Amino acid sequence: MNGVAWTRAAALYMPLMAAAFSFLLTSRRPRRFAALLLSFLWVATTLLVMQRLNQMAGWWTFPNAGASLCGMPLELYLGWVILWGLVPQIVFSSSGIAWPLAIFALIDLYLMPLCKAIVHLQPTWLAGEAFAIALVLLPALCIARWTEHNTHLKARAALQTITAGLLFLFLIPEIIFALRSGDGWLPLLRLPEWQLQLSIQLVLLLALPGVAAVVEFATRGDGTPIPYDPPTRLVISGIYRYLANPMQTSCTLVMFCWAGLLRNGWLLLAAAMSAIYSAGIADWDERRDLKLRFGDPWREYSAGVRNWLPRWRPFHSGESAKLYIAATCGPCSELRRWLEARNLVGLEILDAETLPPGTIRRMRYDPRDGSRSVEGVRALGRALEHLHLLWALAGAALRLPLIWQGIQLVMDASGLGPRIVPAYTCAAQGKTLTEGGMPQTKAVVLTSASTPNDR
Repeated sequence: MNGVAWTRAAALYMPLMAAAFSFLLTSRRPRRFAALLLSFLWVATTLLVMQRLNQMAGWWTFPNAGASLCGMPLELYLGWVILWGLVPQIVFSSSGIAWPLAIFALIDLYLMPLCKAIVHLQPTWLAGEAFAIALVLLPALCIARWTEHNTHLKARAALQTITAGLLFLFLIPEIIFALRSGDGWLPLLRLPEWQLQLSIQLVLLLALPGVAAVVEFATRGDGTPIPYDPPTRLVISGIYRYLANPMQTSCTLVMFCWAGLLRNGWLLLAAAMSAIYSAGIADWDERRDLKLRFGDPWREYSAGVRNWLPRWRPFHSGESAKLYIAATCGPCSELRRWLEARNLVGLEILDAETLPPGTIRRMRYDPRDGSRSVEGVRALGRALEHLHLLWALAGAALRLPLIWQGIQLVMDASGLGPRIVPAYTCAAQGKTLTEGGMPQTKAVVLTSASTPNDR
């Protein structure tokens, strides 16, 4: 066996043995499987992204690639995935992130020159190494640690969403391209610019329900879609008011669309298999789990909301949510009239002035289900989910991370930002109105009471 063959074999089997040995030496923990799975998938997808960037930047080359994926020797790819995606997460599961990051970065710096039989390092390879550590290793350590210790919920949900997108839109196509001859990404890249832009927008639109569902799990259910890391509360808000399986539906539609754009029949088959799995095994397992964990509320929900075929009007169960809008704000009052004219389902609109002075400075949405209230743009997005399916999708887009912050910043700069909301008082009785809203008797005269911030 020559030096190339020895190096290729060692690149795969040494990390594999290290992972197996480390796993046997460490005790199992309840969330360990989910943590290792997410870390493995993150490294598997982002490592190929890194290789595509390397092909453009020229940090290193693989002159004797042989069986390869994206031009990277297959044994080296799998060994790297195991070395960064499993070994540090098993060995250092109880420590912080800094130590395993430093140790495995140093290991990689030591091993890369030793693999000169299959890897030719270029003068700028250290820059590529630093980029790989930041893109691949560090997020893998973070998502594994956060999942196993149940911390940083929103951040790990965001990493899960990125992982899923890269898995279905990049890794699976790359594997199919490597196994079957074809044009690869060329059918997509050859599209005229306007068609390419429309295609990307269509994919993003089809992906919106799935991404919104992940956000809903994190913000209203205190969990994620990954097994062993599920929501602790039954999620029947947001896009789930209309569709019981938005993630599976969105994933299947995106994969069918992606297969059509790439004109690849094998990708079309992969999309069909995803739909069959989602409608069969996944649906059966989820229904059994949800029935055991949530009982009657789940039965009521499943009787009113279907898989695959969305409702037009929202499902509602339990206490109505409350939207507080300032009656003393002209644009806010216009928005209130617009909402009230559209037959809201499960939403009660109240004057913000009925709340204690100084406790509200923006429009506020109170879900009344034990989860947190939201204000401003997110409150508007929540209100839209009580209208119909199209407005609910618009509201879901408004609430996406980074998008709602940007829109809120623009609104604040336009003069629609936070303001002092005065409290209503009953001049005839000399007391503040309750949360229930305006008094029923017409004999009461309302005046605007000054707040401490006014003085």
